[in-house]
Amino acid sequence: MTHSFIAPAEIPPPGLVGLEERWSRLVPVPSTDGVGRAWHVLDSQNGQERPAEATLTVLCVHGNPSWSYLWRRVLADAPDGVRVIAVDQLDMGFSERTGQRRRLATRVDDLCELTDELDIDGPVVTVAHDWGGPISLGWALRHRSQLAGTVLLNTSVHQPAGSPAPSVIRLIRSRGVLRRVTVDTSAFVAGAAAMSHPRLPSDIRAGLAAPYLTSDRRHAIGHFVEDIPLDSQHPSAATLDEIAAGLEDLADVPALLLWGPRDQVFSDLYLHDLEQRLPHAEVHRYPGAGHFVSEDADVSSAVHDWLDTLTAGPPDGAVDLSPAQESAPKREPLWSGYSNDDLVDDVAVIEMGPSEPSITFGYLRDRIDAVAAGLAEAGLSAGERVALMIPPGIDLCTALYGCWRAGAVVVLVDSGLGPKGMSQAVRAAHPQMIIGIPKALVAARSLNWPGRRICTSSLPPKRARLLGVEGSLESLAAREFTAPPTPESSAPAAVVFTSGATGPSKGVTYSHEQLQAQRDALVDLYEIDGSDRLVAAFAPFALYGPAMGIASVVPDMDVSKPATLTAESLGDAALAVNATMVFASPAALVNVLRTADQLDDLYTAAFAKVRLVLSAGAPVRTSLLRAVAELFPNAQLHTPYGMTEILPVADISLDEIVALEAASATGDGVCVGRPVAGVEVLISTFASDLSDELTSLPGCVGEIVVRGDHVRSGYDRLWHTANRASHPAGWHRTGDVGHLDSAGRLWVGGRLGHVVHTADGPVAPVGLEQAIELLEGVEAAAVVGVGPVGSQVLVAVVELSDGGAATGMGDLALHDRVREAAQTIAAFDVAAVLTVPKLPVDRRHNSKVDRTRLAVWSERVLRGDKVGKP
Repeated sequence: MTHSFIAPAEIPPPGLVGLEERWSRLVPVPSTDGVGRAWHVLDSQNGQERPAEATLTVLCVHGNPSWSYLWRRVLADAPDGVRVIAVDQLDMGFSERTGQRRRLATRVDDLCELTDELDIDGPVVTVAHDWGGPISLGWALRHRSQLAGTVLLNTSVHQPAGSPAPSVIRLIRSRGVLRRVTVDTSAFVAGAAAMSHPRLPSDIRAGLAAPYLTSDRRHAIGHFVEDIPLDSQHPSAATLDEIAAGLEDLADVPALLLWGPRDQVFSDLYLHDLEQRLPHAEVHRYPGAGHFVSEDADVSSAVHDWLDTLTAGPPDGAVDLSPAQESAPKREPLWSGYSNDDLVDDVAVIEMGPSEPSITFGYLRDRIDAVAAGLAEAGLSAGERVALMIPPGIDLCTALYGCWRAGAVVVLVDSGLGPKGMSQAVRAAHPQMIIGIPKALVAARSLNWPGRRICTSSLPPKRARLLGVEGSLESLAAREFTAPPTPESSAPAAVVFTSGATGPSKGVTYSHEQLQAQRDALVDLYEIDGSDRLVAAFAPFALYGPAMGIASVVPDMDVSKPATLTAESLGDAALAVNATMVFASPAALVNVLRTADQLDDLYTAAFAKVRLVLSAGAPVRTSLLRAVAELFPNAQLHTPYGMTEILPVADISLDEIVALEAASATGDGVCVGRPVAGVEVLISTFASDLSDELTSLPGCVGEIVVRGDHVRSGYDRLWHTANRASHPAGWHRTGDVGHLDSAGRLWVGGRLGHVVHTADGPVAPVGLEQAIELLEGVEAAAVVGVGPVGSQVLVAVVELSDGGAATGMGDLALHDRVREAAQTIAAFDVAAVLTVPKLPVDRRHNSKVDRTRLAVWSERVLRGDKVGKP
């Protein structure tokens, strides 16, 4: 496909949304093509007097079919001391139309000649998208001494072996299609913009299309598509291979990969290829984003925050932020609990069911060692990932500890995430192997999840071939091989997913030593020893039984729906294991109380042997704890506070809660007790930003910030999220709002994102919700904000005890009672009271209220829209 259209470079038309006219400049480059060519570039410091000292330059290179407009937010957000230059490649955007075909090698030459003309002093960070990726990397390899870092967005330098080129590209490259789609019509330009999620506003789509309004100006779009090497004979194949091989020379150059996995061209396949080529790179994967990831997500903030890390110094603070200790204590490995010779004949795990199968610690140890050896023999290397999709029980414990013993990183994808959430989690984690029950492997096959497949049970050969199953746990354990070397304590151990109650579920990463520290924190806090036996109605907690060297069982229930736990099922589990400890979410305990009439003297006696009941996952009301205490008359009731990223943080007992009530010691929220041993808690006030001082002063309200040996390593392929949550370094910003009182107790007022920003200041919801829930007839309440931030009004959404309330506006009597409670107890003004049959809660705990969803619903109700349940 050839063309001969020639046109000079020009300045973009005024009025393009987000594009500041002062950025645009035309740069003649006399050396190009021997005749000289002119480029259009955006320069954040255009027309400004530049400092004498060299500044950091961010060189942004677009791909196809875009132009420098793609980088407008990166330019707008540039801080002092950072110069952002975004180029329009020749024949693209508003740069000169040369009338020539420009291959990859030529475009690398073009960019080098341009930067020579720009006379850039000092370090350079390249930022590139699509076909701009290899072009920028070609430039980077020639300017290695000047290169300070590289950022890549949805691009590729290689077609991974065994995988076809993207179907979209193959289709467009078909005879008779390429020119019609890319040049003769605007289909390719419009189609690329249409891949954004959500759909781009019309003015942004118009901005992206502005340089390509006529076919004459679109020739290079077709040339770019044509220049993608689909075989080794392509004219640009050798250049691309050279650039791909050259990435080895960038091993010590900081790198950041920002990715939109919904891209129909550059899918996760290409992300994982780049991860292998740049194993040191930081990665942030935006689950909902597509091809134009910088349009779909806040890429600019990620880029500039990452640039800050390249030159950041030590954090400042009003309190001592230095490491708590020079080195962490040496801890026993995760398998030390079940390896105790004194426990060989003791029961380790019981499965509830008709026959109540069980396994001893001795047999469990042998089985785990055999599975670890089998995994290694099957080719699983240390550090590779294995997703486990197995219900709680013997098989799950065997697979989990077998993987850990083999040095694998376990990806725990529990069914509480729901089908969609599970699929998103597997794709994000990208395991090399999946071990699951047949039902899970059917899903893996039908949804094309990554990873080799191992079944918990032996399958008929025909079904195994159909599902792509290589073997079973039994076949792994039956092999006679030596167990692999044990992993180091610092080695990665797990990716555990958050519930997704306050946003998309995130993969939280842990090392062995962090999980060891979590186990030890729980053992020390609750004085757990070999005489204890655990009933865990929250499946992940049951997995710690073998690590603690205690027998454990999960009740007969749907573990993805804690509220399905009945009193009889809990009693059966307590009897089976002779329980001394029970762990259950508030929703599970509510249903246990509702079904307590099922209990007979045998269950009552079993409950009387329980010494400790734990409940967590959401704020637990005192009335619920009191009622549970009657079922377990000899137990201490505790509510540990924590999150997937660090548990426990703090702890409080029912006795302490009662003492606080007796002393009329109230706070804005729920008291979760004092920080546990080894955990430090500070408060980042509402007025602060990430660089401000933290405080431990009583009464200061803000975000709760914690650290301890068992805090997470980071977030999996979510660098920006981890970075934002890790200021200062080594601490975790919980996203919860709260304060410390004069006795050092921590009070939690809700999630930072759920704070209502009224004209009188911010209001955390939990304290007000608790005041409303004290009213007779109120089962649960949620407080949300409606209106513009800064002038929001408080709206209470109430679930009544009888469950018979209609959806919508509450009656006047209820409205008056709620307003009076809010004024009297919490001194807040509630603008409206709405009722629902049931508050929406998270899937995992059935306890965390979805206030974001309720806020949107409430606004629609008050606007008079016809709406159903939230």
